[in-house]
Amino acid sequence: MQYWFNVRTREVEEHDDPRRARSEHLLGPYESAQEAEAALEAARARTQEWDEQDAEWETGEKRADDRDEGNQGG
Repeated sequence: MQYWFNVRTREVEEHDDPRRARSEHLLGPYESAQEAEAALEAARARTQEWDEQDAEWETGEKRADDRDEGNQGG
């Protein structure tokens, strides 16, 4: 069985229907309900990482908030 996260309802769905799986509101498939529950956070983390890589590629420098914590004086 496959698990999906529905971004519209914010619920995990369990099904093997290939037509349903094409919905624009679903993230997945995932192997477990727990993995599907974490789908938004995983997508958010990947997007942030890609944004940081894009910024580094465009400027040739890491963003200030990505630098070594030892240099932040916090």
